Amino acid sequence: MLRATEILGAQTYDAQGNFVGLLKEMFIEPAEQPNRVAWFLLTRGRFQPLVARWDQLAFVAPGTVRLSVDERTLGPYVPNEAWLAVRKDLLDRQIIDTHGRKVVRVNDIAMAEVRSDGAVELRVTQVDVGLPGAVGRLLQGLAPTQVIRRLQEKLPPRVIPWEFVNLIEPDPLRRVKLRLTGHRLARLHPADLADIMEELSPTEREGIIASLDEQTAADVIAELDRRLQTQVVEKLAPGRAAEILEEMEPDEAAHLLADLPPETSQELLYELSREDARGVSELLQFGEGTAGWMMNTEFVFVGQDATCQEAVNWIRSRDIHPDQIDTVVLIDALAVFSGMVPVGRLLLADDERPLRELRSEPLLSVRAETEEKEVFELFDKYNLRSLAVVDGDNRPIGVITVDDVVGRLRRKL
Repeated sequence: MLRATEILGAQTYDAQGNFVGLLKEMFIEPAEQPNRVAWFLLTRGRFQPLVARWDQLAFVAPGTVRLSVDERTLGPYVPNEAWLAVRKDLLDRQIIDTHGRKVVRVNDIAMAEVRSDGAVELRVTQVDVGLPGAVGRLLQGLAPTQVIRRLQEKLPPRVIPWEFVNLIEPDPLRRVKLRLTGHRLARLHPADLADIMEELSPTEREGIIASLDEQTAADVIAELDRRLQTQVVEKLAPGRAAEILEEMEPDEAAHLLADLPPETSQELLYELSREDARGVSELLQFGEGTAGWMMNTEFVFVGQDATCQEAVNWIRSRDIHPDQIDTVVLIDALAVFSGMVPVGRLLLADDERPLRELRSEPLLSVRAETEEKEVFELFDKYNLRSLAVVDGDNRPIGVITVDDVVGRLRRKL
């Protein structure tokens, strides 16, 4: 096992034993191999910098590198933004530990030697984010390598396997060139990723959102506090922001638009599809602190005389997000609200049983203008998971879930 700080600055010699230069930098080429050190930058005084390929390495040890080729076969160094520089892009940089779900700083990088056809291939295995790496950096050049290593062995290790590392790359062009997709980030829970983003700078937050697909970005933005939500969305291009808003629940999108400057809000509403814009605009009409402000207008409703099997078949035939089917809203022949059926009851009942026989008691609903305090009291008194919101004709227009209540209460703390 070798550390990057032990190799950077090493004296490098060619196959004939001639001094070529000092190892100034090492590069990973993610598009070819995500963890292989592919190129080595060598510098010597005023001479033009040279680069050696990974398969031209014959021997490597702390402070010394030997090549398997003559110096004359090496090519001149030409900067390449598709390369990931170990010293410049990794050491001392903030990264996201997708396994530990936190932001950490890189102190050193551990590499393993892999021998292949007489060449020595270096593979990045983990990054050191703990005290051993910090001590090694501090003592590098001041004490022999063996002394530093003995000291590091006595310190508690804190490392992250390379496969769990996700770089924070703000530059969109460079992010594309490095092919640093958000696939690891997308596997994090949106709430964890939101916590991580709160530790980053505005530019770094932009980089994270840019690397995510629209649905994941929408879920993450919904978990941010309101101040950061507006900061992130205002920095996005209108088209991209609208795509993300369309993936959010209508109530979440409406709340976000209400916090934006009026001109920005109107611009984004114009970018939304006609259906999404209409749904969000309707919610914006309700005052903050009301049931209408809290409700979600996307919910499942079924005729009260339908059987359980008919309801299940209908739900399966629709493009419905799983989070929207915790409870089924019942309506009568005139589309008037007639009850709520928890999905658990629906799935456990006989296929031919009418839904009206499964509705929860008592029959509860609120008007859109009902104050949120009354909504909180109903959820607490009856241990509700969801509550219907109806219009003046007692027709359902939305549903408030326990998540909406918890989120509203959290923002009031």
